Amino acid sequence: MSISTYDASAPVFVRGFRVLSELLAKAEAHGGDSLVEARLAPDMLNLAGQVQRASDTAKFAVARLGDVQPPSFEDNEATIADLRKRIDATVAWIQSVDRAALEAGVTREISRKFKDTEHSFTGASYLLTFAIPNFFFHVTTAYDILRHNGVSVGKLDYLGFGG
Repeated sequence: MSISTYDASAPVFVRGFRVLSELLAKAEAHGGDSLVEARLAPDMLNLAGQVQRASDTAKFAVARLGDVQPPSFEDNEATIADLRKRIDATVAWIQSVDRAALEAGVTREISRKFKDTEHSFTGASYLLTFAIPNFFFHVTTAYDILRHNGVSVGKLDYLGFGG
């Protein structure tokens, strides 16, 4: 079985954001905006930061793979509704990127600096070993923040089958 760069990126990110948006809808119904500043530990990003980093990870991955300019967001979301709008804007942009542009990025060299060390990837290895795991780290942490703060979400919600 082979999978295209497009199929391994855009639909995966879009589905992850749809799940995250549903989790945030449950947070909104639970009591909402006070959760935007909630965090699991003092040295971790709050809920807003987790959503912002998921957004940045996905849009920059698509931009680097597709060799296109990503949108710029201000990271000023203060409500659950603001976070859901950020997700919607990110999804709309991802869906606007041409499939062929993403496919062309499979072998593109992508360099990233982590802790003062330069790392080089092919487009495929960047997507599969950094971008997707990083995206889901932030989605999972957002889920964990919500669950830790009493929002009624479970594994099926995280998987997108919670209803």
